[in-house]
Amino acid sequence: MLKACLNGGRGRDAHPAVPVTPTELAVDAARCAALGVAAVHVHPRDASGAESLRPEVIADALTAIRATRPGLPVGVSTGAWIAPAPADRVAAVRAWSVLPDFASVNAHEAGAEAVAAALHGRGVLVEVGLWTLDAVEAYRGWRVPAGRILVECMAEAVPVALADAARILDALPSRGIPPVLLHAEGPATWAVLADAVSRGLHTRIGLEDTLLLPDGTPAPHNAALVTAALAAGAH
Repeated sequence: MLKACLNGGRGRDAHPAVPVTPTELAVDAARCAALGVAAVHVHPRDASGAESLRPEVIADALTAIRATRPGLPVGVSTGAWIAPAPADRVAAVRAWSVLPDFASVNAHEAGAEAVAAALHGRGVLVEVGLWTLDAVEAYRGWRVPAGRILVECMAEAVPVALADAARILDALPSRGIPPVLLHAEGPATWAVLADAVSRGLHTRIGLEDTLLLPDGTPAPHNAALVTAALAAGAH
């Protein structure tokens, strides 16, 4: 599976083509889906442009995307930087009036399992984000089932990111784990995407992860990044 990660925490100050509003997210999601991505991951914004987990913000983004591209699976983030208090993240999930198909939860964050339990209780597929070996150990103790594992390499140096990917993948249980999506952010994005392809793992691409095409030139938009990822063998 190739997933498009459309915006993340970036704003227009980072790139003029970063989608922010529900309409922009919907148009971008439809363009990427037409190219062949299997799902999109978005960070909905409030009227001020700030990431938000509020029910109306989540609903507006999801409704716009689904109206433009019916049937496309859509996921959101529950990162602690959006709502630092675990209780606030749990309350937000329980209050959502429109549900995403999946949502990511970073295992190293305080209250991660409680947020995952709230999502699972509402029928939302949980993507557990693993950034470190300590996060793998934290996830091993979860009683909440995950629908997908995100091995997320945050190191900027390519050799370090690839080594981190190998260590985290090797630390995962050998049996009974959900599908794995491997990706990086920043300078290591394309090298780790190639590693994911070579390993036969799911991966993702988009302006959340990188602003550059594989040759180092600026990407004009998410669709260009998706096209490059497909050319590199992602699917």
